[in-house]
This record gives sequence, structure tokens and C-alpha cells, in this order.
Amino acid sequence: MTATKLDLVKVEDWGLFTDTTKPIIIAGPCSAESEQQVFETAKGLKAAGVEVLRAGIWKPRTRPNCFEGVGSEGLVWMKRVQRELGMKISTEVANVKHVYEALKAGVDMLWIGARTSANPFAMQEIADALKGTDIPVLVKNPVNPDVELWIGALERLNMAGLKKIGVIHRGFSAYVKSKYRNVPQWQLPIEIKRRFPDMLMICDPSHISGKREYIQEVSQQAMDLGFDGLIIEAHCSPDCAWSDKAQQVTPEALAYIIRNLVIRDESITTESLTELRSQIDKLDDQLLELLSRRMRVSRDIGQYKKEHNMPVLQTQRYEELLARRAGQAEQMGMDREFMRTVLQAIHEESIRQQMEVLGR
Repeated sequence: MTATKLDLVKVEDWGLFTDTTKPIIIAGPCSAESEQQVFETAKGLKAAGVEVLRAGIWKPRTRPNCFEGVGSEGLVWMKRVQRELGMKISTEVANVKHVYEALKAGVDMLWIGARTSANPFAMQEIADALKGTDIPVLVKNPVNPDVELWIGALERLNMAGLKKIGVIHRGFSAYVKSKYRNVPQWQLPIEIKRRFPDMLMICDPSHISGKREYIQEVSQQAMDLGFDGLIIEAHCSPDCAWSDKAQQVTPEALAYIIRNLVIRDESITTESLTELRSQIDKLDDQLLELLSRRMRVSRDIGQYKKEHNMPVLQTQRYEELLARRAGQAEQMGMDREFMRTVLQAIHEESIRQQMEVLGR
């Protein structure tokens, strides 16, 4: 696949934020529930320095019979915030009707959720509905870890003429239980940033963490990784929220989170850092040489198996190797799951090499 180039407008030219220095903060309730709830939350957020209010009007839910949003009535409540408090307003759209309703109401920014960004047909319909506008649109990562699908959603919007595009990293669903509601897999948004250096990168620590007590640490991790800002769910009374109450914070708690973020200076480079990076480069070269040598041995093993009519995959040995090496890695200060992932990738390439030998 050829490398994609997107025609983007930098966030400082969006006319949405008065200050685009890190971190950009977007905040508000998971769901708009009542006019009072939206307005009280917005007042608290404005006092905390937040310029853009987020609120879910339509809520795409995983299961039926869950609260799916108040609908277009909530846009009227958000317009009051826009009019009386001078805040910008944003909401999620998942289909063409949502787009038309949001544009008619004068919403300042849209975002597209994880379930929608995973559907190329839905993305194309939304992109077509947005043709001729220059409204900023943020795209959440698909539910499952697929960088190309995420990029495809961005491409569809860009091809429709939208240039004020950014991404929201909200983590990825995982079958296994973890500390967080959605696994961060930071390497995927980092890959997006590598391909599109001018892309606005926003982290959603609320959906990654799933619990308000983890929002601070996830937010700090995002800042340490060079994200431009955060979109955080805040509610005037989180424990009474109609949806995702566990991951919402009060405006006062949000102000505390923002105050305690450490923003690293990306412009500082020292000779010592350059030397350390040089060491990393040399170690990477050595790793590649070792992997090449390992693959040559794998091919020799493949030849032996071919001559003795043995199957390529030796499941029991593979499981023993994974367990043993993961344990060794942990003793050396590395994460077990990290080492399992590395070994699985090496094993897949070894199998491929052996299959080539058997196919000759």
C-alpha cells in the first residue's frame, strides 16, 4: 500500500482554541442528561479553564436497552452554553442524521466514535454528509487495534475536503482482563503520529482507564508520549451519571488533574542524550544481526525436518519456550507480556522460514 499524505490544517489555525500549547483540554459529561446538568458542568469547566465542552447527545451502545442519549433536544442545552458562557461545543456523530442535526445547531466540532470509525460504509456516509464544510472532526481509534482502518477513516474525511482533522486515542478492546477498561497499546497512536506529524493527537484517558482513579496516570503517560491534549469526561455529579459514571470526574477534580500534569520540554537536546541514542542504534544493529543468525538456524532446522518428514510446528516446545523466556525476562526487569509478544513474532517468522524450506 502506498504511503498516504493528508492535506491538513494545523490546530493553531482551526480558530477553535485560543491557546494551543499543551495540553489542549476538551471536557464534559459522557451524556447530556438535562439542561441543568449540562449548564452546571459547563460552568465548572469554564472556571477550570476549559474552552471546549464535550457531551454525548446520541450514544451508540454495545447492547440494546441501554441509555442511548437524549437526542437533538440536548443540542439546545449545549447552544445555551455556547451562547451564555462563550464556550465552544462538540458532540459525537454516528450517522448522516446526526451530522445534519449537529451542523444545523451550530456545533463547533464533531468527533466520530470507535464503533463508527471501524465501519468504512458509515465513515463514507458521514464524510459525504460533511462535504462543503470546514468543521473540525476528531476520529477515535476503531474498537480493535487496526492502524490501517483508523487511517482509512481519516482518508475518507480528507478526500471529502475536510482538513481540520485530528485523532482521539481511547484504547482498544481486549478479551483478557487488564487494569484498564481499554488497553492503551500506545504504539498504535505513535505510528499515526509518525506517519502524520502535523496530526492533532488527543488522548481519552476516561475510556482507557474506565475508572476515575486512573485518569491522572493515563493523562500523564499521554503527555510524556507527546500527545497534544486530552478529552476527559466530567460531570457535576459523577456518581449520579446515567452512563459511565465510574470514569467521570467533577470539574474540580479535572482542574486538579490539569494542574498536576508535567509537560516535558521537547526542544531540549543534550550531548548526553545524543550519545545514549547512539548506543541504542548500535544495540539495534546487534539485535538485527542476532535475529538474522537465529533465522539461519531456523532454516537449518527446517531442512532437518524436511529430510526426516517431521511437522514444522512443535506446539509443546513452543509453549515451554514462551513460559521459560517470559520468566527470564521478568527476572531481568522486563514485562512478561512484552516478551511473549516479541517471542511470538520471532516464532511466526521462524515458521515462515521453515515453510519456505519445506516448499522447495
